[in-house]
Amino acid sequence: MLRHDLPASLVVFLVAVPLSLGIAVTSGAPLIAGLIAAVIGGLVAGPLGGSVVQVSGPAAGLALIVSELVRTYGWRATCMITLMAGVLQIVLGSFKVARTALAVSPAVVHGMLAGVGVVIALSQLHVVLGGQPERSAVENILELPDQIVHNHSHAVAVGVLTIAVLMLWPRLPRVRVVPAPLAALAIAAATAGVFGWDIARADLSKGFSEWATPAVPSGDWHGIAGAVLLVALIAGVESLLCSVAADRLHQGPRADLDRELTGQGVANLVSGALGGLPVAGVIVRTTTNVSAGARSRWSTVMHGVWVLLFAVCFGWTVTLIPLEALAALLVFIGVRMVNLGTARGLHGHGELPIYVLTMGAVVVIGLAEGVLVGLGLAALFALRRLTRVSVMVRLEPDDRWHVVVTGSLTFVGVPLLTDNLRAIPAGATVDLDLNVDFMDNAAFEALHGWRLEHERAGGTIVIDEIHDEWYTSAASGTRVSSSKTPPRAPDRWWLPRAYRRGGPLSSIPVRHGDVWVPPRTEPRRRGDAVPDLLAGAVDYQRRTAPLIQPFLTRMARRQETSHLFITCADSRVVPSLITASGPGDLFTVRNIGNLVPRHGAPPSDDSVVAAIEYATTALDVHTITVCGHSRCGAMATLLSAGEKTSGLPGLDRWLCHGHHTLARYILSSGEEEDEAPMDRLCRINVMQQLDNLRTYPTVAQLERSGRLQLVGLYFDIGTARVHVLDREGFTPVAGVRS
Repeated sequence: MLRHDLPASLVVFLVAVPLSLGIAVTSGAPLIAGLIAAVIGGLVAGPLGGSVVQVSGPAAGLALIVSELVRTYGWRATCMITLMAGVLQIVLGSFKVARTALAVSPAVVHGMLAGVGVVIALSQLHVVLGGQPERSAVENILELPDQIVHNHSHAVAVGVLTIAVLMLWPRLPRVRVVPAPLAALAIAAATAGVFGWDIARADLSKGFSEWATPAVPSGDWHGIAGAVLLVALIAGVESLLCSVAADRLHQGPRADLDRELTGQGVANLVSGALGGLPVAGVIVRTTTNVSAGARSRWSTVMHGVWVLLFAVCFGWTVTLIPLEALAALLVFIGVRMVNLGTARGLHGHGELPIYVLTMGAVVVIGLAEGVLVGLGLAALFALRRLTRVSVMVRLEPDDRWHVVVTGSLTFVGVPLLTDNLRAIPAGATVDLDLNVDFMDNAAFEALHGWRLEHERAGGTIVIDEIHDEWYTSAASGTRVSSSKTPPRAPDRWWLPRAYRRGGPLSSIPVRHGDVWVPPRTEPRRRGDAVPDLLAGAVDYQRRTAPLIQPFLTRMARRQETSHLFITCADSRVVPSLITASGPGDLFTVRNIGNLVPRHGAPPSDDSVVAAIEYATTALDVHTITVCGHSRCGAMATLLSAGEKTSGLPGLDRWLCHGHHTLARYILSSGEEEDEAPMDRLCRINVMQQLDNLRTYPTVAQLERSGRLQLVGLYFDIGTARVHVLDREGFTPVAGVRS
């Protein structure tokens, strides 16, 4: 581990020092306070925290809070508030409430950080321009034009140079080993020294003599308690979210969030006691740590040691750094805290308004107020989603009205429901699908009242509930659960589309509850095919996609199947249905006759060969299954001796790969005379394809070593039964009577 963690700790140290100094400047704290917090983040939060790669230290997200506390209570009192916030974090961690913090909407957290970034950038931009920041972001914006017009001092040159280096340094691959913040400050200091520019410089001449012991703050205890709570929660939430993000960056042990919160509490207690800034997990330093190759928490601990040695032995070098360069570094950091990638992701989930309004509130009103605005908006958005309902009404070709109600049916959705139901004429026949996960009394009363009125007018209503029977239970007087029901797969999802209710191919009787709907009288038309397929896609998007989306999201990056499934292209064979499989289970190859060309046999077919190679090499599958079926058209064509392939040259060439099956069938004639010839050929074909698979050297080697199993299945379409085939015969799978 040491050969990975030692160089990583040095890289993080080089990033942490300039950032810690810059955050101390914008917080209005002594410079040494930033270094103390960085040391404590490494030596205390590192070993005690719950993440093995997270790096803690002074965080830009807390700079506004600290700045306001220093102005209100003074620096020593701020240290005591930090200490008490650490105690509160320890208490919360001991009660194991860390995961509760993850319930805070990320849109609020990111919006808060973006707002903090804007405020920091606006305030420090005045320093870069040679002026002084105002007390609020709005004042900074109003004063900015005057600063830009009238200030053109050396400070501006230092700031512009620093920002230019920060932007260009990552584009220079050969010097990327030196972190951009360190390079920017070094170049700015060297340039200012060479040209003798008149600039202000950082002052760390007093060194550790600036240590300040915490003092009890004086003033309104409500405000002090609120400050302690705000520091504890903001630092805690930022650290926990950083831990979750860090888990996505490495393959090591997952973070223990309760331990992380407790460790952060101890770190803040010690940092406050020693006169340091509040400590939190920082994503910039954590990402740098992982990118540099860190494997364990020793990298974080050692980075704290290097910061301590720097403060003790080389603290005098800080006096060479122009304050305008530190301000420019903070402007750069503040701008980058407005993460456009995060904004795009939130936009995709409809949460961008929360992000933007939280950021705006933090900038215009204040940090605490902005966070409260964001939390309120997030709660309203969540309430809106939880009570969202959609009502679709359409007239089917057989003059039946089809109504689909989806979502949570509460009093909020009653106006929408009644408006749509009012469009149905009196006396009509109505199929009502209730795809709802909750129904309150107001919604039930509205729906039940409409039903009674419609039936009194001579109409007919057939109700089908896909989730729990909310309506049926309420109508019968049964007590209804107060909680929402988890979604379940739509009923009859496996039926062919022609058999489903309301579809354009409804050509046979279908049972709706206790009622049989007569078939359509008009014939099926060719033009129905495309609308029918699109209707199926709409039905999937509405019913099934919300159910499987969480699973598909987790497997979106790669497939990890262990089964190669080779079967026929026959539309009646549905692999996922007959094996009860879901997304990610089967790597499927389908062709006419479920044929596997023998290794090297002409005519060549790279498609099947490529699938076998990929499955056995890249996917490392454990089984290869060949599944045949009864009444296979390819086998019937083989028996016709080429008559059925007249005019189909491609099919004729492809079926050459079935000649070994036909020869095996002829040689086995006389066996199992009580079996239909076609069924026997279809089963023999499966066995032959398994033998064909064994002609592939990789498959044969894997099977001999026990790392791969070949399986033969046979699906009898008429009886809907699956059989396992082997050299001795065929056996129905467990639970099926032959």
